[in-house]
Amino acid sequence: MSYFYYQSKRIYYTESGNGAPVLFLHGNTASSKMFELLLPLYEERFHVILIDFLGHGRSERLERFPADLWMEEARQTTALLEYLKLGKISLVGTSGGAWAAINAALERPDLVGKVVADSFDGRTLADDFARNLVLERASAKQDEMGVGFYEWCQGDDWERVVDMDTEAMIQCAEKKLPLFIKPLNGLKVSLLLMGSEEDEMCRKDFLEEYDAIAKETGAQIQIFPTGNHPALLSNAERAAEAIGRFLK
Repeated sequence: MSYFYYQSKRIYYTESGNGAPVLFLHGNTASSKMFELLLPLYEERFHVILIDFLGHGRSERLERFPADLWMEEARQTTALLEYLKLGKISLVGTSGGAWAAINAALERPDLVGKVVADSFDGRTLADDFARNLVLERASAKQDEMGVGFYEWCQGDDWERVVDMDTEAMIQCAEKKLPLFIKPLNGLKVSLLLMGSEEDEMCRKDFLEEYDAIAKETGAQIQIFPTGNHPALLSNAERAAEAIGRFLK
């Protein structure tokens, strides 16, 4: 197992495969384990790097998550890029990891190759985000598969991790905090926006959000007609093909 230190705390990461380096960023309440089953789709083409953000998976725990969580995770991302010294590394972020990926590219374009942002809400959180989040998390904590996913990603303290994440996201939504470190029109790297039309966890108008982001950034868009949240998993093979074409 590999670790590096960020602000005196240990962050877990792994490396595998061969080719151009690509760092995958997990979403909220998840960990790098969510990508492990996907590795055979990427390892023959890419040097795959996975990370557990602080407070998640096998990384050191926190007392609380900040309300600007995706900006903080972007800083952890760029710290790993600096530590690895592999030149420019492309980022694939899914769900909350998509915001972290774009923020890392906005902050440090000198470290980032290209960015894939998968299955996220876009420039703002919907007005009903906090209410829907509370309902979704309460339901997941009563669902056997939901609990199994949380425990698989986080371990025995999964419920504390989920509750801290829920609290941070509610604060972010209620305070209407900005989701990006800098204006999106300042993005200096190529961007691919990816998602599924059937994704019930993204805002209902996320396709319009993607179009608006594309107008600001020149991003490409890849939408799959079927599949749940996130597209990177529910459309695993097609998503890997799309990502491979984009990063090539």
